[in-house]
Amino acid sequence: MLARPDFDPELGTLLAQLPATPHLDADMLAQIRPFAVQPVGPLLDGRAVDRRELTVPAADGAPITLSVLRPANHTPATAAPCVYWIHGGGMVMGDRYSQIDIPLEWLEQLGAVVVSVDYRLAPEVGGTTLVEDCYTGLTWVADHAAELGVDPARVVVAGASAGGGLAAGVTLMARDRGGPAIAAQVLIGPMLDHRNGTTSSRQYAGGPGVWTREMNEFGWRCVLDGLDGDVPAYVSPALADDLAGLPPTYVDAGSAEVFRDEGVDYASRIWSAGGHADLHIWAGGFHGFDALHPTALLSAAARRSRTGWLARRWQRVSA
Repeated sequence: MLARPDFDPELGTLLAQLPATPHLDADMLAQIRPFAVQPVGPLLDGRAVDRRELTVPAADGAPITLSVLRPANHTPATAAPCVYWIHGGGMVMGDRYSQIDIPLEWLEQLGAVVVSVDYRLAPEVGGTTLVEDCYTGLTWVADHAAELGVDPARVVVAGASAGGGLAAGVTLMARDRGGPAIAAQVLIGPMLDHRNGTTSSRQYAGGPGVWTREMNEFGWRCVLDGLDGDVPAYVSPALADDLAGLPPTYVDAGSAEVFRDEGVDYASRIWSAGGHADLHIWAGGFHGFDALHPTALLSAAARRSRTGWLARRWQRVSA
């Protein structure tokens, strides 16, 4: 067994209280999917948030649901920053409200409008469908910025885990297709590389943690099964030959998780291409630590860091 970083003591105690990591296969996925979504009502209780639900047609005509969340005192006449949120769940589970408390902090603290996309999941769909769904939603936001009261120069694409990988893919798409404009991307523990061969991936084969190498293999297999030809970089962004021309990027992960080395490599390659990347590896953090245990000391530090970075980015754009 490979040596691996220790968990942060507080987080290690909390992790030990979670159910054992399941062996993820098609049967287990069907069992745990209902627990990977949560009703939005309790998430919004006590928050001054207005919510709007709408659907937009995907490239193949399928309806894609978007949830628009904005401060209750926000009016379309006020051009606010916008977070386009892409949820996690290994590309096989979750919904547009998964991990939504993360961008809701940016709504409350920075006055951002949050738009979250309900992209279709694997294995029901695969290949580029998931990232194309996310791109469709982003294009709708850009086209309706005035209606939403959103500043088109301050739209940030952000996501956690699978959502972080999809956010990276959407950002590559926007660069290559000439838009929409993206002010920054925030990639939280991003799922970037289908090859699953990094040191950190091998360190967390069989656990411990909430997302293992084997679970990662299953998620990617669901996305890639039936894909003809080479894997596109929009699906597995670590394959992108050129990371030049990307917007400022924030990458973070825990030191004790599968996706640590993918994030480090992605940030390093952005620097090599002359780009702007902030990289934070939180010592002792497991995958999704700050979403599962937001009040832990390390989680609070990670969240403050991201919020401060976003505030600075939006301030520079609007200056």
